[in-house]
Amino acid sequence: MRQPLSATLHGYLGKFTEAAHHYDGSTHKAERLEALLGAYSALITDPGNEPEYARLAATESGSMLAGQLRAQSARCVAILEKYRALHLLNGKTGADGYFANIESCIDEEFGAVAPKAQSKVLLIGSGSFPMTLLNLASRTGATTAGIDIDPEALDLGRQVVQLLGGNLKITLSCEPIEELEFLHEATHVVISSTVQAKYQMLHRMHPLTRDDVVVAMRYGDGLKSLFNYPKEPVDAQRWNLAETIEQPQQIFDIALYSKQRPHRKGN
Repeated sequence: MRQPLSATLHGYLGKFTEAAHHYDGSTHKAERLEALLGAYSALITDPGNEPEYARLAATESGSMLAGQLRAQSARCVAILEKYRALHLLNGKTGADGYFANIESCIDEEFGAVAPKAQSKVLLIGSGSFPMTLLNLASRTGATTAGIDIDPEALDLGRQVVQLLGGNLKITLSCEPIEELEFLHEATHVVISSTVQAKYQMLHRMHPLTRDDVVVAMRYGDGLKSLFNYPKEPVDAQRWNLAETIEQPQQIFDIALYSKQRPHRKGN
């Protein structure tokens, strides 16, 4: 007999907490975490789990559990990226499970407003294996940049970029967005779904960006909010939700935002 979803989720929370606690900079537990996140990805993309999760999320305990899972799974995603970077730097490659899902999401990121060679793309939350930047820079020739607050992730990310894309236009840094010169020039901004303060960052970047900038906000609502921070309302005088790209079989969806055009007064 299948156990209740709440029990399954509590089990995942314990496993994620343990995996994050035991990360030591080596890769000896990489396969276990890869399998764990792969199974979790399958759970949150199974529409059959939506009704039970909706009932659970409507309770105070369910909402608290979702928040804890979101935070712990985000930590484990960051660790898994470190494992992947370390494997690559040690001569082992691959994009199975969780990473294969992420990479297929990247293909649908911007739709009709996809970056071109002359574009400048910023990724907020670039992590240890900046797949989005490598993908975009290699496919389009665009100039790209990434920022992350984790020094270890930045160091690994730079090594990965040097190995896989040393000839590509990719830079990584830890600068706050208010001090990032690249932000003023960016035509496209991608904000990772596991960045908790992503909507606060969207608000802060408004006066610092071009009028024609396009922001791809990765998010997850409903069942997917167990793995991603959800979509939030925005200041309608600043940002316009231009398009929502829903991806039923992918672990996150994408909200595309453009700046609101100022209303001109008639003569």
